[in-house]
Amino acid sequence: MEFDINRLKWTRQPAGFTIAEDKIEMITAPHTDLWQRTYYHFRNDNAPLLQMEIDERYFSFVVKTRFESNHRFDQCGVVLYLDSENWLKASIEYENDQIQHLGSVVTNGGYSDWATTEIPANIKEMWFRLSRRNDDYKLECSENGVIFKQMRICHLVNGAGTIHFGVYACSPEDSSFKAVFTDMALTECKWLAHDGQQPDKD
Repeated sequence: MEFDINRLKWTRQPAGFTIAEDKIEMITAPHTDLWQRTYYHFRNDNAPLLQMEIDERYFSFVVKTRFESNHRFDQCGVVLYLDSENWLKASIEYENDQIQHLGSVVTNGGYSDWATTEIPANIKEMWFRLSRRNDDYKLECSENGVIFKQMRICHLVNGAGTIHFGVYACSPEDSSFKAVFTDMALTECKWLAHDGQQPDKD
């Protein structure tokens, strides 16, 4: 299994971008975001997405992000976007000059949730790994690209067939920044089969 940057296609384009064999750069436009309904009661579905199509049921995708974000809610990371109401993402979201939110959002049937932890605002690089086992998914992060820590295990109701995944960046408020994506790799699934309690029988 090999990552081919030429398979990536824009779902929506950013304000500016460059694509090379080993690096993708995005310049975000103001007032771009991904969110559906929950708590805030608004629906934002205009973040730029660069994704590839795949029907492989077991794989892992790794990407390193580097960002110049310095405005509230600026974010970039990994994304799996099926349609406006079914998707997931993992990113660092800038908050202020002291903290950022390292987190993930899963949206099923038009309702988003957000799981986060606070990290220092001076962190400007992070690796993300998205792994698939059928219609279940695992999101991980790493500060060095070697040791990955689990962020979330989740299910996508419509995530069992052909999917689209890749990278994204956006600026929900009146701002813009550059996000850089490198060290992209598509590998066999690093999320091993569960070896504990057996599944319930139907």
